[in-house]
Parts: sequence; C-alpha cells; structure tokens
Amino acid sequence: MKIRSIWILSAGHLITDVNQGALPAMLPFFISAYDLSYTAAAGIVFAANLASSIVQPLFGYTADRFSSPWMLSIGLILAGGGIGLTGLCENYQLILVLAVTSGIGIAAYHPEAARLVNYEAGNQKNAAMSIFGVGGTIGFAIGPFLITTALIHWNLNGTIILILPVSVMAILLTIQYPKLQSISRKHQLRNYGSSGQAVNDDWWAFIRLTFVIIGRSIIFYGLNTFIPIYWITYLHQSKMMGSIALTTFAASGIIGNLIGGSLADKYGPKKVLLLGFSGLAVLLPIFCLVNSALISLLLMLPIGLILYASYSPSIVLGQNYLPNRIGLSSGITLGVAISIGGAATPIIGKIADIYGVWSGIATTACLPMLVLLLATRLPNPQLDGISKTT
Repeated sequence: MKIRSIWILSAGHLITDVNQGALPAMLPFFISAYDLSYTAAAGIVFAANLASSIVQPLFGYTADRFSSPWMLSIGLILAGGGIGLTGLCENYQLILVLAVTSGIGIAAYHPEAARLVNYEAGNQKNAAMSIFGVGGTIGFAIGPFLITTALIHWNLNGTIILILPVSVMAILLTIQYPKLQSISRKHQLRNYGSSGQAVNDDWWAFIRLTFVIIGRSIIFYGLNTFIPIYWITYLHQSKMMGSIALTTFAASGIIGNLIGGSLADKYGPKKVLLLGFSGLAVLLPIFCLVNSALISLLLMLPIGLILYASYSPSIVLGQNYLPNRIGLSSGITLGVAISIGGAATPIIGKIADIYGVWSGIATTACLPMLVLLLATRLPNPQLDGISKTT
C-alpha cells in the first residue's frame, strides 16, 4: 500500500467533505434568517445531493477511460465555492443553484480519488479505503463546528470562509498532478501486461449492493440533517449544542471507519456490513426513546461508529463486484447511491413538518432492519487477492 499517495487523496477528501458536513449545520441559520420550513431547508441538502447523483457516474465513467487527476482540483473549487457563497445570497432559488454547484464539485472529486486509492492499495483495499474514508469523516466532523463558529461571529456572511481550505488544497493537488497521473499509467501498464484470467463484472450483485448503500445513506442523511434541529427543537438545547452533537456523530466515525476497514480486510466486507446494521437496528430505537440531552449525546458515539464502519467495506465491495469499471463503481457507490439516500431527506423533512422532528428521527430509526435484510442477500466476491469473505 502506497501510504503517501493515499493520505494526500484522503486530505483532499477531508477538505471536500468539510462542505458536505457544513451544509446541515447551516440549516438552522437559514431557517432563522429566511423563515424557511423544514421541508425547504432540507431541500437545500437535496439540491446538492441531486446534482451529485446525476453527474457522478459520468465522472466515474470518464475516470475509467481517461486519466484525469486535474478533475480533483476543479472538484474542490466547485465544492467549496458553491457552499461558500450561499451565505451572501438572500434568494432561496440562488442558494439552491449554489448548492447544485457544490454537488457537482463533490461529484467530480470522489470517483477519481477512489479509483486512485484502489490502485495504490495493493491487497489492503479495505484499509486503504478506510483511510480515504477517514478524510471524509474528519471533514464532516470539522464542517459543522467550523461553519457554526463562523456564522455565530459573522452571521451568514461567514460562509465565505469555506472557500479558503478548498483553494489551498486545490493548489497542493495541482502540484501532485504528475505523480497522480503516473499512478494511473502504471496501473494501465500492469493490466496490459497481465496474463491472468479475466474477471467478469457481477452487475446483479452490484445492483443489490447499491440498494443497501441507498438504505445506509437514508439513515445517514436523516441523522446528519436533523440532529442539529432535533437538539434545538426537541431537546431544547442551543444551536452550538446541536453543532456539537453533529460533530460528535461524525467524529466517532473516524474510529469507526478505521475499525471497519481493518475488520473487513480480516473477516470480509459483508460481515462488517451485517454487524453494523444489526447494531443500528438496536441503538437507533433506543436513541428515540431517550429524552436526556446528555444520554442522547453519548449515544451519538456508538451510532456514528458503527454507521461509518460500513463505509469502506461497501465501497470496496462495489469495486470487487465491478473490477473492470472501478471508476464507475466508485461514482455510483460514492455518488448515486448515497445521493439517492440524500434525496429522501425532504420526505423526512415533510414528516417532521407535519408530526414533529422526533417523528422524522423515528422514521429513520425504522430503516436499519430493512437494510440488514437486504445485506444478508449479498454474494461474496470471487476475486484473487482480495480480503476474506464470509
């Protein structure tokens, strides 16, 4: 495993996902400033994820055909620039346009970066992808705290701070462009020189995995979007406490991501998925029954840990199912499947509008058992040199 390249790509993932993590934490400020409904506020998250959902497979397909590390820097600029300008706008429609711009940038970064991580990982693909995932997890953890602090000090104009980190990281990746392009060329040469038996793509297994990832994504976005609002309106805490709860949820995923990757290399990605959804099926209903802000905050730790533990195994499993289309697989599992899950956020928001935020969270808590049943039907990938399977 070429650790240096993987950490560079992970750092870019961190900066990209700062913007994804910041967006839900911005919703209470938008609601307060513009008197938005929960549905309209959730629609901002929906717009960003819809854009990512539509274009990310195209970026993945392009990555499989052409070496395009330059797309990493462009993706970063769009991701941070879009969200960073939202606070300067008072028009809801323009905020949606900027959210879409950010979604396109996020879509540009992920499949190319995940493809390069796969190439550099050797036989430790789950561990390498977990390092890549940790970058995104840290970004999600930093994002809410960073943007909430900025907005408290500078009001909505504080969103402009998000443009700074993406600009710096884009420059660093541009400097690394020759190295990243070399990774792709070396992989292509190895493929051309291989005399081993070709491995077929298992599309049916990949489709089933996609539905599992969609289910996981609905759970993730249901929590990630409404945790700050839940803390403020149901638990009667401050906006900062809502941000701390969201940061705790994401920060616990740092450990979960690393544990999930290590366990998947040892025992197989499917077992990690089954273990994770089993845990969520127990913990999320308990979370809904708790009225204490302190206990709820403590529950965020195991919930975030086991939810994020399924991240890298699901991505690597998809790459194993489509070994000839790693970029496309990454584009779908990191983009379309996750974004479709995010598209369900306005539905949860509508439930929250009608029945209260608790009902929206409770709806999310009902999903892990269904996803667990879907995950049990996943086959074991039959590839040489991959990690153990169940």
